[in-house]
Amino acid sequence: MKAINSIPKKIVSLEQLKAIVASWRATGKTVSFTNGCFDILHEGHIASLSQAAQEADYLIVGVNSDASVKRLKGPERPINHEQSRAILLASLAIVDAVVIFEEDTPLNLITNLLPDFLVKGGDYSIEQIVGAKEVIENGGKVIINPIVDGFSTTGLIQQIKVSHS
Repeated sequence: MKAINSIPKKIVSLEQLKAIVASWRATGKTVSFTNGCFDILHEGHIASLSQAAQEADYLIVGVNSDASVKRLKGPERPINHEQSRAILLASLAIVDAVVIFEEDTPLNLITNLLPDFLVKGGDYSIEQIVGAKEVIENGGKVIINPIVDGFSTTGLIQQIKVSHS
């Protein structure tokens, strides 16, 4: 049986998530956290999410709000609104919880949740990753997954524009 009813239940507030994480930890489970805009979900996202999910018992995904994406990516973004992006992520079996955040960075989420694993995809150094210092100070680990070449939302948007001009 497909757990379709569970999809919207995976999208939670920070306060709800803190209680959920506490219950996971009470049973000795580990938590992995990653974040992003996830504007147009593509193979690169799936690869990164899959790697993040492998690090721990549970995977939490922080999703930038629409206002946050606009500030970070420009006035033409996001393509998909925050609820749509959250539902797509929540529908993935590898994702256990999705939380939308308004800030430009997930620092508030990370400091509140203090995941066991903070996972980012990309060409970052640990010093550049928001929340890395706090996670490490709490005994957690920061993992940088390599980017999957040929997949980016900006690249997809450019392809769509070119093919429709």
